[in-house]
Amino acid sequence: MPRGVTELRLKTIVLGYDGTRSAERALERAAAIAQAFGAKIVVTDVAAPQPVQAAPGAFGLVPYYEYTSDIGLRADEARWREHRGRIDSLLDGRGIEHEFAGVVGEPAAEIVDVAESRDADLIVVGTRQAGFLERLFGGSVSQGVARRAHCDVLVVHPADDDAGS
Repeated sequence: MPRGVTELRLKTIVLGYDGTRSAERALERAAAIAQAFGAKIVVTDVAAPQPVQAAPGAFGLVPYYEYTSDIGLRADEARWREHRGRIDSLLDGRGIEHEFAGVVGEPAAEIVDVAESRDADLIVVGTRQAGFLERLFGGSVSQGVARRAHCDVLVVHPADDDAGS
């Protein structure tokens, strides 16, 4: 190997998945990479926490919500089962080792946490063309993952016919 070049090692890939078209594209890309490198995929499906109690916020203008992960977990179990069935079917059919992590929280932070806990070599996330207000107020999950991750991040962009999905 030439001097200064390191060997590319991909043993664990974390995939952010939410069932959207962009997540499906990311799943396909992660599967192709996993096959090429013999890597394992950890599919991370993040549910948003559900508010359980509202209280007045600062100066009574913005409400403050208490969140619980238990309610969010129960609400999303059916969605996770559906997603897991789709993922198992695709990845088992290709002989790719994988596991499913259904978690509750802020998506970018949870995806990065799963990647760190599994010592991932790569995170794969899909993206879509966010509108102006979405970029202004929330950014995107893919941007948040790219900013926070301590490993490489592959952002899979939409196909031309998927723009806006």
